[in-house]
Amino acid sequence: MSTFSVVIPAYNEESGISEIIQRVLAIKNDLAAVGIEQFKLLVVDDGSSDNTGQITEAFAADNSDVELIQHPQNKGYGAALKTGFCHAESDLIGFLDADGTYPPELFPKLCESALNGSDLVIGSRMSGADSDMPLTRRVGNFFFANLLSVLGRRRVSDSASGMRVFRRDILNQIYPLPDGLNLTPVMSTRAIHEGISMTEVPIPYSERVGRSKLSVVRDGSIFLRSMIWTALSYNPVRILGLIGLAGVFIALLAAVSLIVLRLQGVATLRPLNIVALYVGAVSGFIGVTLYALGVTFNYLVSLFHKRPVQQGITGKSALKTPIDRHFGWIGLTMLAVGSIIGTVSLLLGFNGWDMNRLWLYGLGSAMLILTGVQLFIYWIVLRVLEELSVRDLKIDLDLKS
Repeated sequence: MSTFSVVIPAYNEESGISEIIQRVLAIKNDLAAVGIEQFKLLVVDDGSSDNTGQITEAFAADNSDVELIQHPQNKGYGAALKTGFCHAESDLIGFLDADGTYPPELFPKLCESALNGSDLVIGSRMSGADSDMPLTRRVGNFFFANLLSVLGRRRVSDSASGMRVFRRDILNQIYPLPDGLNLTPVMSTRAIHEGISMTEVPIPYSERVGRSKLSVVRDGSIFLRSMIWTALSYNPVRILGLIGLAGVFIALLAAVSLIVLRLQGVATLRPLNIVALYVGAVSGFIGVTLYALGVTFNYLVSLFHKRPVQQGITGKSALKTPIDRHFGWIGLTMLAVGSIIGTVSLLLGFNGWDMNRLWLYGLGSAMLILTGVQLFIYWIVLRVLEELSVRDLKIDLDLKS
């Protein structure tokens, strides 16, 4: 048999706190039916200025299953939840909002999934169950869920659901968590990158009691930043590499366009063509820089977390050896080719060739030399980081020999 605690963060929720407490207490028998032996409801009054605390205190006086925890001042949604997590002594911890939007009646189903092996069970508002979610928030949730799916390489339908059940022993893996409303998307992002087993259970969603505290624009931007920064702390090349490849694609597109113009017999470039050419050159250089920087950060992250380096954008290398192992010879090759093109262009210019015909080769030479030097430098840095990443293993082998 297992124990279960429900944490409800509440800030100025006097209009709905009584109803949600009663609904949570009403599921005690259903929880017992799925294997929950002990149950506790923890309401965290986050510095409310209304009667939220007094209403909850009255319930706690009459029912030992209810406990009131109060913050002297408002600290934020995430801070209130973390206070509740800290006070919970159960095997499983669940939480939901105090505004009546989430159905506590489905906690037994979420607990059942957790008892069957899932470390984190998310009540998904986007999995087909009836939902009264406003269109703007539905679009936002769709965006963030798909963003997390891309960043974490795992399909997620609801990254920010405020109704969840998780095993207490995963807190060390998903911490630290923010104090604000962005706790839930950060929790989802950390859980995916930590390899925590997750399950989504469809739940209905209702309009809240009272006025919503969520700002679509302000909180949406916070969600976006926090998810990206969290993902960067696990697999930087996933984000930087995708942006870098986009830059390289733009460069290749500009190069192909130039070749097509040459094949069509166009000898003089128009201003727009020249702008496109320079944009392509800059994009290509920046793209290579970002990709190499992402790979470098992955090595630093692996040193910090003491875990194997994630290779490439997909987390795996499509080659027999990781692409960064080839940076050295690729860089030297680009440096050599660029130097040859540049030298030949200068010699032709000194021998009377029109520089209007040679400037393009000069530009290509400069870009090849810069990119080649850059890749070779990154190759040296990455080899040093690789050596550091296996240093402890080599020490252990030497000590045993």
